[in-house]
Amino acid sequence: MDIEGKNISVRFGRTIVLKEVNFAARNGEMVGLIGPNGSGKTTLLRALANLQALHAGSVHYDGRTAHDFGANELARRVAYLAQGGAVHWSLRAETLVSLGRLPHRRPFQGLSAADKLAISKAMLTADVGSFRNRTMAQISGGERMRVLLARALAVEADSLLTDEPIAALDPLHQLRVMELLRSIAHRGCSVTVVLHDISLAARFCDRLVLLADGSVVAEGPPELVLTDQHIVDVYGIEVVRGEHDGASFLLPWKQKEAAHSK
Repeated sequence: MDIEGKNISVRFGRTIVLKEVNFAARNGEMVGLIGPNGSGKTTLLRALANLQALHAGSVHYDGRTAHDFGANELARRVAYLAQGGAVHWSLRAETLVSLGRLPHRRPFQGLSAADKLAISKAMLTADVGSFRNRTMAQISGGERMRVLLARALAVEADSLLTDEPIAALDPLHQLRVMELLRSIAHRGCSVTVVLHDISLAARFCDRLVLLADGSVVAEGPPELVLTDQHIVDVYGIEVVRGEHDGASFLLPWKQKEAAHSK
């Protein structure tokens, strides 16, 4: 599903969090939302998921509004994974993943064969099948995030919006999740992911949107967005660049050196 936001502005009281932001996620591509803390990434993602009221602007899904779809249909078409991995009930992992099928079920109806297949597939894909019977209090923070990712995958939505899905993961699972998200996108979905790791963002995303102070600084292919000047201006750091296996990479290296007064 294509998602397009036009002139999105969001305010919290008198504080302007997003200022006339334009954004697009297309079928078949993975878009990374990057930028420093407080730049508006999560707020924009929530606006795209129809979870954040707009002060101005609009969001369209394949050219239609959320009102045109209705809440239930939109929940089947757009899956959202929040940051942090907070779970307020000690559910079994498999039970939590099954909640991803709620938009597909009628009230008081049990799991259908299609629901059970989607749940099993999502748990296998997110590599959480081995602890399907453990409660959420019995698994680590990284495992919990993977269970929540499995819940989002179980929706089998046309668009996936994920907020820092690799923040609590070890390096192996960071790579697996990024590879998984890219493969989902390249199978025809639109995938939008909030990331702080600019190296992984550059390696796996088809396109990046760089935010700072609630505005878009740059948008486009990673090599055009993650220039030395943009990185210095937005993050206040310098990076080291290299190449391995035919692919370019960059590593945050040090704070920007302060100019010495004469």
